[in-house]
Amino acid sequence: MIRIGKVAYTRLKTADLVSASAFATKILGLQPADSRQGERHFRSDDRAQTLSYAEGDPADNVIAFAIDEDDLDPAAATLERLGLAVRRGTRDECEVRQVRDFIAFEDFGGTRIELAASQQVSGSRMFPSRDGGVTGFSHVGLYSSDVGRDEHFWTQVCNARVSDWVGQLPLLRTTQVHHSIALIPAPKSGIQHINHQVASIDDVLRSYNLLRQHNIRIVFGAGRHPTSGARFVYFEGPDKMVYEFSVGVNEVDEDTYRERQFGFEPSSFCMWGSRPDLAELRAGQ
Repeated sequence: MIRIGKVAYTRLKTADLVSASAFATKILGLQPADSRQGERHFRSDDRAQTLSYAEGDPADNVIAFAIDEDDLDPAAATLERLGLAVRRGTRDECEVRQVRDFIAFEDFGGTRIELAASQQVSGSRMFPSRDGGVTGFSHVGLYSSDVGRDEHFWTQVCNARVSDWVGQLPLLRTTQVHHSIALIPAPKSGIQHINHQVASIDDVLRSYNLLRQHNIRIVFGAGRHPTSGARFVYFEGPDKMVYEFSVGVNEVDEDTYRERQFGFEPSSFCMWGSRPDLAELRAGQ
């Protein structure tokens, strides 16, 4: 079994690097970090970088998960036995990502994934570029053209556990946090949304008003998930990537927690009555 930890970083391509970088600071409130080779890197917590933008096709995005360095070779062997092509990161690529080592592959649906070892942390705390209250990069939504297949990969090939289902949509945890991955049924691959945790509900609502003032499209919220307990707002960023701010996500007691089955309906997505303006979730309305 491939033992992964928390989400390490996202690497996104964009049609407009200048505008995307401005969004990362002025809207997300992230700290600009070391930038090199035509990329712009940003911090959201103690790690040296958690979000990167580079010019290119916005469909070309990467999600990375932390893994112990000793587990990299066994992980590569497992993936290759499944028929997946695995590539080892070069020294230059590791330097750009600020990790000691990584492997890269595409899962069965075509999502680009990296498993990264020894992600660099910074000796200085993260200084936000605005008072957004961001405390860290938390989880991602991934598109899935075959949820059963992908749930099997993450839970049987890797060590993720199901926390809840909303209809056929699974919420998977790789740590004690309620979920690190949400598998969103859709006929495509890649990242569906990127979550950052904030310090308080006040930060969620301050950002909600900031988004409205900047005419940024809010696609869900403000609301509260009955699954994870998180209070949230989702909004559209550069190249139509969806971002989320949330606070108060539950942690799971592995000894006592049992996964739950929610119906695919509005109240399963938000207990405050907000309805998602997202094509993948409208069937629940």
